[in-house]
Amino acid sequence: MSASPAPQSASAGQATAQPGGPEVFAPETPQRTLRWAAGVEYQGTAYHGYQTQGATPHTIQNYLQQAIGFVADHEIKLHCAGRTDARVHATSQVIHFDTSSVRKPWGWLLGSNTRLPDDISLQWVKPVPHTFHARFSARARRYRYVIYNHPVPSALMRHAATWEKSPLDERLMQQAAFSFCGRHDFSAFRAAECQAKSPVRTVTHCQVKRQGKLLVLDIRADAFLHHMVRNIAGVLMAIGRGEAPVSWAAEVLATRDRQQGGVTARPDGLYLIAAEYDPAFQLPAPALGPAFLPVNDPIQGGQTE
Repeated sequence: MSASPAPQSASAGQATAQPGGPEVFAPETPQRTLRWAAGVEYQGTAYHGYQTQGATPHTIQNYLQQAIGFVADHEIKLHCAGRTDARVHATSQVIHFDTSSVRKPWGWLLGSNTRLPDDISLQWVKPVPHTFHARFSARARRYRYVIYNHPVPSALMRHAATWEKSPLDERLMQQAAFSFCGRHDFSAFRAAECQAKSPVRTVTHCQVKRQGKLLVLDIRADAFLHHMVRNIAGVLMAIGRGEAPVSWAAEVLATRDRQQGGVTARPDGLYLIAAEYDPAFQLPAPALGPAFLPVNDPIQGGQTE
């Protein structure tokens, strides 16, 4: 199965709208008419984030482009659902690339994984039409922030979760988390270097649950601002420690002022666990994860709070 050719009038990488039809994203070059999507899992501890950063080679994107490019036998440019920061993980990052090379899905998968470091792995590869774009076609993203809440740190969890030694009251954190649901201006939870044109986002789910020593913040939105989840986690953890009342979350949100938002939580416990697309693309269901959490997931993909 191959991807549909892009309209001749579209420049490489640009989107065009067909009369009465879906938006079409032109291939990187006129020769690379085959488009593939892939799911990626990675532990971000050792990397300077997902995105290629000039002279910084140690990024997830760089390693993926080198590995997939080796299989394609030409340079590859990747697009992703969400650009994660340094030391942030993903169980279900979604990428796409254009190529002129004909390979079977298994060939892309095995060939790329043999060239990747052990902490980066393609989970699936699938041909998609030019109406698919890993970033612009995503209807929602979902993150989990995992906190190891115990007086003594865990050696095995040190890169998999954020350690918090003070007792956290998850009930107070959940009450505060409801403040973020709905369509809001999240300027108070936005990093200064954020490049998004608008700070307005729609959060459809925000839940805090305890599983033994672990607390999990699970949040779903149409899109996220830079550091948005970590800044929300920082506010909720302060409330959970009893340092601020439940109402503080809504008060910070209303200020639209990052200076009022407290400390940005550490990146170690943050996971991109899903990017959601039109079912017509028939992408594999995301592995929500992380894998050390219980298999049963109480939150349905489209559920809102």
